Amino acid sequence: MRKAKPKKRQVLPDPVFGDVKVTKFVNHLMYDGKKNSAFEIFYSALENVKNKLPNAEKSPLEIWKTALDNITPQVEVKSRRVGGATFQVPTEIRPDRKESVSMKNLILYARRRGGKTMADKLSAEIVDAFNNQGGAFKRKEDMHRMAEANRAFAHFRF
Repeated sequence: MRKAKPKKRQVLPDPVFGDVKVTKFVNHLMYDGKKNSAFEIFYSALENVKNKLPNAEKSPLEIWKTALDNITPQVEVKSRRVGGATFQVPTEIRPDRKESVSMKNLILYARRRGGKTMADKLSAEIVDAFNNQGGAFKRKEDMHRMAEANRAFAHFRF
């Protein structure tokens, strides 16, 4: 590479829970630099999760973290050109990318859902991911299935 690696930016913890992971999630959720709106959506979604799962022994934040873990993919396929043919090569995902992909998938499938507000849609997707179902969980399963199907090309790893 010609240029130096860009420095990783330091992400500050969120004001309510004091968690960096929450801030990263809110940064993905945010549109047009409206971070306050994104925080309001996230916190009200956690309130909705608490109302939907009243008898759960976990806090809404722990439920959200478990939901993220449930939809975090371990492997993905990358296209690799070898001798004129393109192969889908299964590769392990770096830990920071795993976190990012799972957050983006949760938000993407929450936005696609039907519902009144974004907080309602997000809370429904969090509950589904917590229960190992929903769009984001299906996406993870599809990624794993694709990697398993292309395991024969694993020797083309780069």
